[in-house]
Amino acid sequence: MKISTSELLNELKNKTEGHLHFAEMLSVKPEHDLNFRTSAESWSKLECLEHLNRYGDFYIPEISRAVSSAGKSSQSYFKPGILGNYFAKSMLPKEKLNTMKTLKAMNPIHSNLDKRVVDIFINHQGQLLELLEKAQYVDLEKTKTHISISKLIKLKLGDTFRFVIYHNERHVEQIKKI
Repeated sequence: MKISTSELLNELKNKTEGHLHFAEMLSVKPEHDLNFRTSAESWSKLECLEHLNRYGDFYIPEISRAVSSAGKSSQSYFKPGILGNYFAKSMLPKEKLNTMKTLKAMNPIHSNLDKRVVDIFINHQGQLLELLEKAQYVDLEKTKTHISISKLIKLKLGDTFRFVIYHNERHVEQIKKI
């Protein structure tokens, strides 16, 4: 499966802009509403964003490093890797969201959170948009990034972008249901 690089980057930019606008709408909500949870074991809206911020704290510098160190090159098409494609597709929201276990360090449940979490998420979305803009001049297949669960595994930059942004999409959908 090959994807037009410009179409892929435009899709990811559009999704990220949507996440940014959604977060801006959340920023005007009362903190009490953002901390509401439907049950003791479920995440609040702020906990969903905090979870995404923890991943953003890893992936944004990792993507930035990869983009900065990559030589100038642009490919017309991007071919996802087997593992990267699997990870990215597993993050896409489905009709009925399947719950997934998260790493303990990435689980924010019962954290004491305030609206700064929303501000950090908004900042991360802005950084992702900048990186997506720079990525149009980088080979999304040859440029690799580490993943958060193991420094031994690397993904193609295009797959990393897809994973991170689809993961954001998944939890934005979760927030909408809270």
